[in-house]
Amino acid sequence: RYIKNFIRETWLKRYSSSPSEDMITLMWSFVVSIYSIGGLLGSLSAGYLSVRFGRKKAMLFANIPALLSATLMGLSRLCGSFEMIIAGRLFSGVCGGKLAFLPMVLNSWEDQTEGTTLCQHVLMWPAVAQLLSEILGSEALWPWLLASSGLSALVQLVTLPFFPDSPSYLLIQKGNEEACRKAIRKLWGEGDHQAEIDDIMKEKVTMTSTKTLRVLEVIKERSLRWQLYILMTVMTTLQLCGINAVESLQTPLRIISFENWDLWPMFSSFQSTLIDRFGRKVLLWGGYTLMCSVLALLTMTLSLQVKRQYTYTWFVFCFSFSAGATISIMVEIFSQSFRPSAFLIVGCINWMGLFVLGMIFPLIVDNLGPFCFLIFLGILALSAIFIYLYLPETKGKSIMEIKAEFNKLNFGKKETSVTENSFPKEQLFCTKL
Repeated sequence: RYIKNFIRETWLKRYSSSPSEDMITLMWSFVVSIYSIGGLLGSLSAGYLSVRFGRKKAMLFANIPALLSATLMGLSRLCGSFEMIIAGRLFSGVCGGKLAFLPMVLNSWEDQTEGTTLCQHVLMWPAVAQLLSEILGSEALWPWLLASSGLSALVQLVTLPFFPDSPSYLLIQKGNEEACRKAIRKLWGEGDHQAEIDDIMKEKVTMTSTKTLRVLEVIKERSLRWQLYILMTVMTTLQLCGINAVESLQTPLRIISFENWDLWPMFSSFQSTLIDRFGRKVLLWGGYTLMCSVLALLTMTLSLQVKRQYTYTWFVFCFSFSAGATISIMVEIFSQSFRPSAFLIVGCINWMGLFVLGMIFPLIVDNLGPFCFLIFLGILALSAIFIYLYLPETKGKSIMEIKAEFNKLNFGKKETSVTENSFPKEQLFCTKL
């Protein structure tokens, strides 16, 4: 409401007339959804930058638009320009679109910690954002709240140069075995890591004999068809599950209170222990099913105008089941040769979906009221059934084992045995890198 008031006051000073409520709603929707356009632009270049400069340098580059975004939004009221908020949100989205670097970097860590770390990343930052919004979300301080988005970028810009780059990138793309050994020692300490080096060399041999496909080639490739189906399903469901819609209604519906933000760290600690214990598939379809139930309850409580704070809390709890597993699946079902193109495809779908949702959701709320959540309920139900039937469990499996599982879907039973046996025996290995 503070930003809406700022838009209204700025418009009045410029044009000596008050904008209509429809114009205010349109401008607010644009402020929200322009982030997705920036995310689309950022994701388009994420794959190229990660291969050209490496994961660490690419993440450093992503801090530049983040700092520019924070500066523009923080100075918007001082300059009397709501357009600076729009531009800042655009640059912030560009930085967000490059978050595809994160699972690539964490894929260089041990399998036992990758899922846990991804889950904590997804769940901890909303807790920080919620806390900052409670402290700085006032008439006097909201520009500082917008500018606070650059704080993490500044910290990363200063500290990231002291961290090692991906060992697999250093050895496979750069061919620098000594730098790879140094990175491994920084990650896992001193000791004999020759086994890890040998695993990376095997992966390098596999990549040498495998053509790196472009986006159109990945779409046309029959052996990757069901991987793309799964990836598009989980990423679309992550955005259309209703979490963004529920959060966007926090002020008019009063379903979020200060007490809710401290639940995010608790959920993070709880779910991060589950993701590597029960696997990705169970958390995905189980989380979708639970969210269906909570959305049904939320629709009922909104229509009856009863207290609904705890309904939102339960929805966040159920959402946390599938959020961390979604990012893990993105990495695990594609080999390293295909990840840049696959991430580009899913990035386009993800950010365009968010843009459309941000633009049309206010209109949906006006016309459907509390029954708007039935749309998300239906999407969740269909996705839960799809994941339960077709997604193979990836926990504890090598990329070759996962590929063999998908070949049963991509080629059918008749061609499965031929496809599975087409890999040289020396390429059937499991690596944590």
